[in-house]
Amino acid sequence: MDQASIAEAVKQICEEKGIPMEAVIATIEAALAAAYRKDFGEKNQNVKAEFNLDTGQIKVFDVKTVVEDLPPELLEEIKKAEAEGEKYEKREKREKRELKLASPEAEKREKRELKLASPEEEKPAKEAAPAEGEVLPEEEARRFNPKTEIQITDAKQIDKKYEINDEIKTPLEVPGEFGRMAAQTAKQVIIQKLRETEREAMFEEFKKREGEIMIGTIQRREGALVLVDLGKTTALLPPEEQIRTENYAAGAHLKVYVVSVSASSKGPTIIVSRAHPEIVNKLFALEIPEIQSGVVVIKSIAREAGSRSKIAVWTDQENIDPIGSCIGQRGARIQTIISELKGEKVDIIKYSEDPKEFIANALSPAKITEIKINEAEKTAVAKVPEDQLSLAIGRSGQNVRLAARLTGWKIDIVSDAGKKIEVEEMGEETKAEEKPEAEPAKEAEVETKTEENKLKLANPEAEEKRELKLANPEEKKPKKEKVVKEKKEKKPKKEKKEE
Repeated sequence: MDQASIAEAVKQICEEKGIPMEAVIATIEAALAAAYRKDFGEKNQNVKAEFNLDTGQIKVFDVKTVVEDLPPELLEEIKKAEAEGEKYEKREKREKRELKLASPEAEKREKRELKLASPEEEKPAKEAAPAEGEVLPEEEARRFNPKTEIQITDAKQIDKKYEINDEIKTPLEVPGEFGRMAAQTAKQVIIQKLRETEREAMFEEFKKREGEIMIGTIQRREGALVLVDLGKTTALLPPEEQIRTENYAAGAHLKVYVVSVSASSKGPTIIVSRAHPEIVNKLFALEIPEIQSGVVVIKSIAREAGSRSKIAVWTDQENIDPIGSCIGQRGARIQTIISELKGEKVDIIKYSEDPKEFIANALSPAKITEIKINEAEKTAVAKVPEDQLSLAIGRSGQNVRLAARLTGWKIDIVSDAGKKIEVEEMGEETKAEEKPEAEPAKEAEVETKTEENKLKLANPEAEEKRELKLANPEEKKPKKEKVVKEKKEKKPKKEKKEE
């Protein structure tokens, strides 16, 4: 493949894949310079390559910047450092050749000893050729780097037109075999650029979807992680973004919320969620046209993923009921959302600018007698009838906890008698009252009737029997003996019948 063919191939691939031509040429030139420096370059050459895409011609230069003349004493130091550096390099090469004849263990040991024994000898080599782009201390700022710099006196000998900070490009000979190397380099660079461009395009595509809902397919589990196939790439559903009550079976389709998209060497890393509060917001926007159009606005969301959510909605149009718009005819709209959330309970609350009214609405389905607020501390005390306390608090304090998050107010519950109700205490009572429904009831709303029947088997009587068996293991033996005796007694009867 000649150089002209390389140029044509580069043009064609760049046009087909939409890769920027300038980026490909810059990468090819950098790769060619590195290849030339490795095989044909000299120590003090600052090699740069130029690739002409129209002709396919390759030119290589030694590029140096013109600097002011340095004092003679500094030049002497530089020459001395270079000489010591060359001496050190020669000694190192000789020792390496000798070590090759020895065992690998001896080679490692010798290398360690050399580093410990001659740290002073390593420094001149560093000073002789500082790394490209290395930032020198202030006292060494005027150090001369013969690899990238040339003094003004020497530059004037080449051409009198040169001034300080000018760049001198000295053409270098390009050997014939370098053309073949260039073809291979160009091929590798193009492949690399194609991969990079595809990764960047995919990253840009999914970065735009950040904060949106996407439909994915459960691929597999890797430990606690769940891998979700999004079509072009795979997203990660980490444990903290999963819902405990959901079963992520391979092949299942579900909607996920794109939390973050970050770039990596292997492509975009996409984190998705099923537990994020925003997934509820996005589902409402998908299913309810009034929210999508902005007629009805979601003011705030409080969520305990997999269990319950509260959504505050508002509209400035008197002829529209914001709650009714979200529920839909015969609950059709809200049922679609609940189904997508795998049976999670959703309370739709009417938002109000009046904090008292908003807090009372947020504590529904409980009926509130009175609300007192402290605007300075942003706290509220809600007086609730005795028969409404369990509803106001909710299981383990869930209802009042979600109401506080929804409104942004700290809410205390008191009875009509004025007694403050501790949420933890009331939560335990409520939990005991609601135990027959228990957590399986959440799943029962969306699972089959067969699962409901299975749950009914887990009754208190069966639990008591199990505890008695564990408490009195000795009682089991006599029962077994009785059964054995009965069987022995029955055997003769069977024999008589046979006779």
